[in-house]
Amino acid sequence: MRAMTGPSAAGSVPRPGFFQRLKQKLNQGLGLGVALDWIVGRKLDATVVAELEEQLLRADVGLETTDRVIEGLKKRIGRDAVADAEGARAALQATLADLLRPRAQPLVIPRDGTPFLVLMIGVNGSGKTTTIGKLARRYKAEGLKVMLAAGDTYRAAAIEQLQAWGTRNDVPVVAQQPGADSAAVVFDALQAAQARKVDVVLADTAGRLQNQAGLMAELAKVVRVCGRLDPAAPHEKMLVLDASLGQNAVNQALQFHEAVGLTGITMTKLDGGGKGGVLLQIADRLDVPFRYVGVGEDAADLDVFDADQFAAALAQPGR
Repeated sequence: MRAMTGPSAAGSVPRPGFFQRLKQKLNQGLGLGVALDWIVGRKLDATVVAELEEQLLRADVGLETTDRVIEGLKKRIGRDAVADAEGARAALQATLADLLRPRAQPLVIPRDGTPFLVLMIGVNGSGKTTTIGKLARRYKAEGLKVMLAAGDTYRAAAIEQLQAWGTRNDVPVVAQQPGADSAAVVFDALQAAQARKVDVVLADTAGRLQNQAGLMAELAKVVRVCGRLDPAAPHEKMLVLDASLGQNAVNQALQFHEAVGLTGITMTKLDGGGKGGVLLQIADRLDVPFRYVGVGEDAADLDVFDADQFAAALAQPGR
């Protein structure tokens, strides 16, 4: 995760880099919330393992993933007694990084003159539209030509919110009236992007629960219709997940992937009490890249997912 710092006003305190803010905000500065001081001088016997398992489960890590983490700790710590808490935390951090590293794949937007369509997917309240606004700012700052598509046509407020982000970032927004066909809106945006030589189209979609068959079928229609203009579109089907939802976020990821074949995941609201263990569980159960993580409302509070830094924030409390 690249630190997003800049010059500060004279006499002001420089804003911490993204990694430091992640440590401070993840589970309110507690990371996973797994205490390890108490195991100093003890071996990883059945009693210690049982307590560690309980702590990991409370941190939303899940049963199967907890077993994997425990096995990783056993391999690193061995049969000897734990010498110190810092060594135990280092072993935990390395184990978590091993689990997360295969999923750390930044999203690369090609600059080949063909619009790259990112379809943003998720339930209401997950932070889809806000994430679109933050990404629009990021991509524009990187020199990309950006367009937004207001594909959430169920809520007038969603269209207005996306248009506000377009104005704020000075990027065009393709929108229709509330109740319009979402697939038609995204199709029109992709067509306009092709004509204007836009680099990336960020398309909002209506929030839907993963068990709403009709709305999931509509999402599949959006995917299908976009393919008429570009067989490779949408080039990214990005699920935006709310970290505070715990196990329900895992269920969302599994069912959305089954419905549309996700190609990326962005985790938001890690500053809202979510322990981050849910991301470990998703990494263990789903072969989908992690793109970005968010720890607040500001544009600078969204950054590229970095497995090693995220593992450090989980294992090493940030307060």
